Amino acid sequence: MRTPHTDPIPPTHRQPSRLPRRAVIGAASGVAAAGVLTPAVFAVTGSDDDTAQDDAAESTGSTARFATTRTEDTSGATEAAVGFPLSYLGLRLPADGSEAAIRFPDAGADWRPLNPAADCGRANEGATLVAAHGASRFELRLPDGLQDAPGLAVDTERGTPRSQRVPDSPQRMRGTRYLSRAEWGADESLRFDENGEPIGPLTYYPVQAITVHHTATTNEYTDAAAEVRAIYTFHIQTNGWTDIGYHFLIDREGLIYEGHYTGDDGIPGHDAEGNAVTASHVGGMNSGNVGIALLGTLVDQPPTDAARESLVTLVAMLSRFHGLDPQGQTRFVNPVSGAERDVSVVSGHQDWMETECPGAVMYAELDAVRAAAARVAAR
Repeated sequence: MRTPHTDPIPPTHRQPSRLPRRAVIGAASGVAAAGVLTPAVFAVTGSDDDTAQDDAAESTGSTARFATTRTEDTSGATEAAVGFPLSYLGLRLPADGSEAAIRFPDAGADWRPLNPAADCGRANEGATLVAAHGASRFELRLPDGLQDAPGLAVDTERGTPRSQRVPDSPQRMRGTRYLSRAEWGADESLRFDENGEPIGPLTYYPVQAITVHHTATTNEYTDAAAEVRAIYTFHIQTNGWTDIGYHFLIDREGLIYEGHYTGDDGIPGHDAEGNAVTASHVGGMNSGNVGIALLGTLVDQPPTDAARESLVTLVAMLSRFHGLDPQGQTRFVNPVSGAERDVSVVSGHQDWMETECPGAVMYAELDAVRAAAARVAAR
């Protein structure tokens, strides 16, 4: 989740509009890509083929149809009707705003407490993504003294269909299958400002560490690719980042998703020399730090067996690629700021800053993940 940056990442160009505290919000034409159909499922391999031609081999591609994501700014509204079914409502609250709560009355939902600290909010400047499950109304209860809460209504599943080119062949990085940005429906125009210029530079550094996250979103999603698109939109439009904050994401079926855009070299998360693109997942310690996020909330429940297996496979592959010991310790040195931290080579978000991410249950499993990844990497 988002953290304050010392790595140089400029703010988004999009400025939120303001609404009255009670409002009816009209439907908006979308700005981010969202797929109606879940991508085809391909098994994730545990092999590690070092041949260069195996990295993201791509044919000329074919055309897939995705639904255009609809978004509407809800900043300042504590009670509102939205002109489309909501997948999520993104909010920014004080990190200690534990008295905040939300409900979706037309979905029959009771008041749900919002605890930004539990949802990585303290590390994410109070930003949290709340599943709405198709509701079209929300009511927000704010802590005493808080008059405003920046917000973003997001629908990633039901917008006007649009076409996008996708690869014909399965995409692999050193033997490991992943879904490319095109396959999960990333709208690359989100990364550009009104003048067609990228909203942030791409920078690359040698990898020193791998950090595991959970997305602190619902465990009851019906379309994992739509979840990734919602996070992508939220990270850019609400967090003010230049792209989705993670290098890779993993769903409960074990599918691995390419995260942050990295250029046209064909290696997800890296440039052609094998350096990792600087993303936005551990504030102040992003450069040279690969972020892997498991979809869902893993505070009280473990990842699925499929998700855990893919995490082990991905960590092992990345460790071999970068010459890392998954069970080792390292002194991480930010190549931009010079800031240092003694951490495990494979760490959890909470090892870097005050947050519950990747969830208590997932964090307790990291030793087993490290040991399993070391065995796979040694094959």
